[in-house]
Amino acid sequence: MSAKSALGKGLGSLIPQKQTITEQVIPEARREILEIPVDDIRENSRQPRQYFSPADLEDLIGSIKEHGILQPLIVTRSNGEYELIAGERRLRASRTLGLRTVPAIVREVNEQEKLELALIENIQRQDLNAVEEAIAYTALIEEFNLTQEDVAKRVGKSRSNVANIVRLLDLDEDILEALKRGEITKTHARTLLAEKDPKKRHELFEQILRGGVTVSEVEARVSSHGARKMKNVDGTQKDPNVLAHEKRLREILGTKVDIQETAGKGKIVISFYSREELMDLLDRLIG
Repeated sequence: MSAKSALGKGLGSLIPQKQTITEQVIPEARREILEIPVDDIRENSRQPRQYFSPADLEDLIGSIKEHGILQPLIVTRSNGEYELIAGERRLRASRTLGLRTVPAIVREVNEQEKLELALIENIQRQDLNAVEEAIAYTALIEEFNLTQEDVAKRVGKSRSNVANIVRLLDLDEDILEALKRGEITKTHARTLLAEKDPKKRHELFEQILRGGVTVSEVEARVSSHGARKMKNVDGTQKDPNVLAHEKRLREILGTKVDIQETAGKGKIVISFYSREELMDLLDRLIG
């Protein structure tokens, strides 16, 4: 099933892969662009993004200064003023430049749609860090009684991808802060999550921060799985080709895969960490 056909109804059906957020949520016939005073727009109360790169913002300021705002903001009316739905970086840059008005499209939305649309825009632009993304998914699930599958459909992700991101919030706060700052990668974080011993997890975390271990080395050290990872059940070293296929399957399925082979026979073990992940894996494998 393609990413596009997997999208559900409602907002999910408005997320084609190659359209901008403006094209997705506003039919062209209703896309009236207004010039709205900057001072009349307040930030989106449901904005999932908390960190804005100063360097990226400076680049955007330079672009707007030279070319203007090429894509209008999306706003909604709220208590006699406008509340931003999508375009916070453009709004911040406009304020820095002292612009009096910005081009915007007005759309009526509810609280859930505010969060969904802001989340979709940031995901499309790859602006969110993994922690911000996880917090936004969790808000959709907990506040609006959505399942992980519902969220996946709305944002154009697989169910297992949403589940894996949400699970990152089980990590300790110092690890999450490092992930926010880009000191460790999402792959590092997911690997650390597999280590159930808090002491060992923090030892590995400190080694990652010092640059002393690679992701593969962290995987090899995680709990008792590490000792077996490079070997078959009979103690023999795994064929490098088998290890390469394991890595490829992990990338495709988004979860841990262990291929065990002895004398040409064996098994493939695919791990999952929630019922949602299980059902998503079954959908992929059965087709």
